[in-house]
Amino acid sequence: MLEQTSLRFPAREAGRRWPLTDAPADQVLALLERPPLRAEKTHTRWHRRSGARAILAWLSGFDGDSWQERWEASPGATCPQRWRREAEAWVNTAADVGGTNIQAGMLVLAAADVIRLSLPWQMALNSCHVRTLVEESRDPEGFARLKELAGAERWASASGGRARRALVRIMVAKGGGLSDITVGDVLEYDAELRRTPRGVSGGGTLYYAWLRELGHLPGDAPTTLRFLERVTGQLTCAQLVDRHPLASGPIRALIVDYLEERRPRLDYSTLDNLARHLTRNFWADIERHHPGVNTLHLPADVVAAWKERLRTRIQRRRCPDSSIEETVVEREDRVMIFIAVRAFYLDIARWAGEEPGRWGPWVAPCPIKGAETADRKRLTRTKARMDQRTRERLPLLETFARAAAEHHRVACAHLQTARSVPPGGRFTLDGAAYTRGTNPASAAARVAGGRLVHLDRAEQRAFWAWASVEFLRHTGVRVEEMLETTHHAMIQYRLPTTGEIVLLLQIAPSKTDVERVLLISPELADVLAAIIRRVRAPKTGLIPLVTRYDDQERKWNAPAPVLFQYDRGGEPSTLNSQTIREILKETVAFMRLTDATGRPLTFTPQDFRRMFITDAIRTGLPPHIAQVIAGHANINTTMGYNAVYPTETIEAHRAFITRRRALRPAEEYRTPTDAEWEDFLGHFERRKLSVGTCARAYGTACIHEHACVRCSLLRPDPAQRGRLVEIRDNLLDRITEAEREGWLGEIEGLRVSLAGAESKIDQIDSAASGGPVLLGLPTPRADRQG
Repeated sequence: MLEQTSLRFPAREAGRRWPLTDAPADQVLALLERPPLRAEKTHTRWHRRSGARAILAWLSGFDGDSWQERWEASPGATCPQRWRREAEAWVNTAADVGGTNIQAGMLVLAAADVIRLSLPWQMALNSCHVRTLVEESRDPEGFARLKELAGAERWASASGGRARRALVRIMVAKGGGLSDITVGDVLEYDAELRRTPRGVSGGGTLYYAWLRELGHLPGDAPTTLRFLERVTGQLTCAQLVDRHPLASGPIRALIVDYLEERRPRLDYSTLDNLARHLTRNFWADIERHHPGVNTLHLPADVVAAWKERLRTRIQRRRCPDSSIEETVVEREDRVMIFIAVRAFYLDIARWAGEEPGRWGPWVAPCPIKGAETADRKRLTRTKARMDQRTRERLPLLETFARAAAEHHRVACAHLQTARSVPPGGRFTLDGAAYTRGTNPASAAARVAGGRLVHLDRAEQRAFWAWASVEFLRHTGVRVEEMLETTHHAMIQYRLPTTGEIVLLLQIAPSKTDVERVLLISPELADVLAAIIRRVRAPKTGLIPLVTRYDDQERKWNAPAPVLFQYDRGGEPSTLNSQTIREILKETVAFMRLTDATGRPLTFTPQDFRRMFITDAIRTGLPPHIAQVIAGHANINTTMGYNAVYPTETIEAHRAFITRRRALRPAEEYRTPTDAEWEDFLGHFERRKLSVGTCARAYGTACIHEHACVRCSLLRPDPAQRGRLVEIRDNLLDRITEAEREGWLGEIEGLRVSLAGAESKIDQIDSAASGGPVLLGLPTPRADRQG
């Protein structure tokens, strides 16, 4: 991928002749005496002028028609380390200028574009003053515009300083201003930066994002330099096979041909695993232990020995003393390898009937029996283990959600405390003393013991932990689908019966090719509003377009307004599934939640999906509707996620469905009809109350005898606050009357209702303090209404 991009966007040549490098020494020295190269301080001006004069006198002794050619012929151009140590001795041999600052002279000559220093030279001999001088002298208007686009805070930050240094280095090496920098120049700089000890972490990619904002790059330029971090991309079938070299050329060609045949029907991740099973785990293992085998017709003893070796694998673990400990453990993916090998043999046999010349010579008895691919004990153990996880975590789901919200609240409070202290000031958090860093744009602080803490990053991670928990538990989507959700995924739907508009969330297919929509509950709408407030660009009010890397397909998606994005050193970047798992662990550590054995009770994104399906079926949602909401191709998969139904109930239900299917037409067992969906959506219409909306689960009856103000599932309507105030005042009058008349039996019930009414009023007031948030949803067209 990198090579193809470099061919499309070649870097500029630094050149050896241009007007300033061809100018005589007197003209160059006169240029240094004029602003902006002329320094304000007298001693600085003298050091620059005398140092430049000495270097020019020294370079005059080398062959070349320009100062650049003479510089390249000198030892200083190829040895930056020797330049630091021996430059003064070199220059003094040609000009008697003792006490001259040679480094200052080289700095001003490079800033004036008299000499162009290569990128390796600059990185080996970095200067802390060259950036400011080049910004003031080379392209002041361009840097002023860039500072306005970036903002003063980002411009003065550490990441902003690294980005400015990168742009200056490219200009010093290639010449010109900001508008002259090309994509090829950037790729060359990034490649050189990766060769340094710190790698790309020492420079970041913000400078490229700034160049795109300036609008000087072509329209087909890469949207981000992050694609260079994953240079492999998708491998060809031949490359997938050659990761584990095979001695038999015909077998290698067969496996490559087989993978090419199956590739159009598989996603890349599945194709990658299939190639690994057929090469490393199957044929490469057979060749290693039974050399000379060159046919798929394997002897029984070879097959038996291979299956025995496949039962276990060696697990390596690094010990604290840096030694490697090896342990033999049972292989968990043994059945998956059997399935891949069996499919390999059976596909070849089936295809041989259609193309006998191509596949017929390779037809052989399959070494894997059908019973070996159905490890029911393993499936039962896995199902029991997953059900136990769900049963342990489902009762604690609300507690975990509140802990995530509290974690974010505490992180926000810590961040506000740190920012209220001037740089270098001291403050206290949870009894520990902190000292804020000297950078005013950063919220980093150092604990009394010396550990550096980035409170802004901690707040950011706590927010996304809360947002992820709320999004996953209210939708039940896969983590990949959550991370791919964009601002365009929120759509409006007009109910055909009442004309009311409801919000729907469009889920892009990740594991299957079936797209689906979910109803956005009021709780989910609050989460989406908070996310939009956070990621919206302050200047434009729009969600930034960001390119996301698809780990399953090993490719970069087109730029889109992804919701789960964050500011990574000034450049918008998407979150990945590994980050989500890490921040969920941080929330567990914050709440100190443990299981029955005392170990931390971890939550994974898949746990929320299982809990969502379990809770939905438990509260009355039909399984076939849950199947559509979950995006499962088979209802058995949905039932497998459900951890509440006992095994006997599932089997009885399946038997009942089988008997009913034999008596009823098959059309009743397809995707839910529009009428079923209207009934499902109508549930939300029928739960409208005079003072708000009832959040009872679909298909459940009210257990509060419609005493709505007492019910925690009542979501009050802010427009009905006056009505709730009337109810509260009426309850106060009735309690006063009951106390006066001695009706003690009614007082307790009236007080419960009074507490509920006051709670709903407080809920409306607390929500109103946050202010309304416009989601930016498109207005439905007239031809699509209904």
